[in-house]
Amino acid sequence: MTGPVIPTKLPKGAWWALALVGLTNAISLLDRQILAILAPAIKADLKLGDAEVGLLYGTVFALFYALFSLPLGRLADGWKRSRLLSLAIAFWSAATALGGMASGFAMLALSRLGVGIGEAAAQPAGTSLIYDYWPKHRRGFVMAVLASAIALGLGGSLILGGVAASWWDHAWGLSPVKSAPAPFGLKGWQFAFMVAAIPGFVLAALMWFLREPERGGMDGIVTPPDPAPFRASWQVFGAVLPGSNWLSLLRRGATAKYWRFNLVALTGIVLAMVLLTHITTAAAPRPPLVFGALAINPHALQWSVIGFGLFVIVNLMQNMALGDPEAFRVITRSPTLLMVMAVGALQSVLNYGMMSFNPSFLMKYYGLSMKDTALQFGLVSAGMGILGPLLWGPLSDWLQARFPGTGRAWTALFCMGLSPIMSFWVYWAADPSSFYWRFLAYSLVLTGWLPPLYAILYDQVLPRMRGITASVYLLVSTILGLGIGPYVVGLLSDATGNLRGSMLTINVVAIPIVVLMWLVSRRAQSDENRMLANAGAKT
Repeated sequence: MTGPVIPTKLPKGAWWALALVGLTNAISLLDRQILAILAPAIKADLKLGDAEVGLLYGTVFALFYALFSLPLGRLADGWKRSRLLSLAIAFWSAATALGGMASGFAMLALSRLGVGIGEAAAQPAGTSLIYDYWPKHRRGFVMAVLASAIALGLGGSLILGGVAASWWDHAWGLSPVKSAPAPFGLKGWQFAFMVAAIPGFVLAALMWFLREPERGGMDGIVTPPDPAPFRASWQVFGAVLPGSNWLSLLRRGATAKYWRFNLVALTGIVLAMVLLTHITTAAAPRPPLVFGALAINPHALQWSVIGFGLFVIVNLMQNMALGDPEAFRVITRSPTLLMVMAVGALQSVLNYGMMSFNPSFLMKYYGLSMKDTALQFGLVSAGMGILGPLLWGPLSDWLQARFPGTGRAWTALFCMGLSPIMSFWVYWAADPSSFYWRFLAYSLVLTGWLPPLYAILYDQVLPRMRGITASVYLLVSTILGLGIGPYVVGLLSDATGNLRGSMLTINVVAIPIVVLMWLVSRRAQSDENRMLANAGAKT
């Protein structure tokens, strides 16, 4: 009996599709990360602390990004992904522009949650789309290109945001303490948000006309059309949203075991979040955040969001067990997949915790201006972020071909294990020049983990499950990574006054990362080989 015929040649439009999905990643990071370079100006103008910036950068964005990645990931598994991406790009670009109208924390938070909702579709739909254009043996290269595009967006956000804000402030003679006589009363950081929104609208128009490829064709597992993708997407949203999840359990006739687990998990999460709120409030007291007539402890907001996200994860897995047991079996019966998700979450804690305060670090410790930081650090981080994945991605493909099941895992392990050690050498540099030279080597290593890790992740599931798998991964890594990393660094900085030490402390998560990646290298291939058996296993 012969297996399915797996194509090896690129179909028409594969490079154009890769370019558009890559640009989607780049603009997504541009609009997400622009807050990092603008943070000092926003803090001065809106009278915010590092913890509040961490909330805006990580927690507020993370909640809606993670929550909406689930229904949008399910929609990506059944609807036209090019159309979904087009609409999502336009939505988050409009939300970015809204940030340019913000005059306080509340509207800026509204802008960030809008960006989070729109960007929630980017990775599930983009990855699913591009995997149906490119054959399996080229996907390390594909993920390298997408990772490089992320770096381009990251560096571009610093350059565009810093230069646009500095130019506007200089042109109109503005400063953090001077009232703005500029058009529409805009400060430089507000103008930068407006400028950052423009490329997304152009890309949305191009993406609308991209050809939709045959789902699963590149894996020899052609998937029939989904008869009701929007209904399924809405059902996922209702099933994971706290409150409505109980209606979903009722409709599905969940047994007492499901109800008991759900309520016990909710109780545990609430108690843990209350405890963390008390601990962090005592460690770094902050004035309340005002939303109209409502004043909220920022630490209570932080941990409420994290608790909300954790409960969503519980609801998601219960919904999957009841509604799509095949996907539930494939995901939960692959120790490799679960460990890769844990690694991604921990690495996100580290990366986002450092990345969100890099511009502030350079301005504080080396006295650089916003414009100089934007141009210098933006160019360095973008250049190395592009070069690194393009080196490590194909290298991981080459190693995987020679050492099946371990080549990619050892590539990721090397990069994740070495880069935290190098960070101490980098961030204790005596001057900006030394910092940048050291950062070149550091970022070359740091950027190498993503292509091999993502290739391992998506090889563990069936083609029809890639969208929802991406969503589960995003939910876990966003809530536990992006939602915690920037906040913890900001909290420690406010409490100690030592931003450098706070940033370097986050490297402690590298210890479990190394242990988990070593375990992944031991069993990735055997778990992938059991994928079809897990999908068809009896419950």
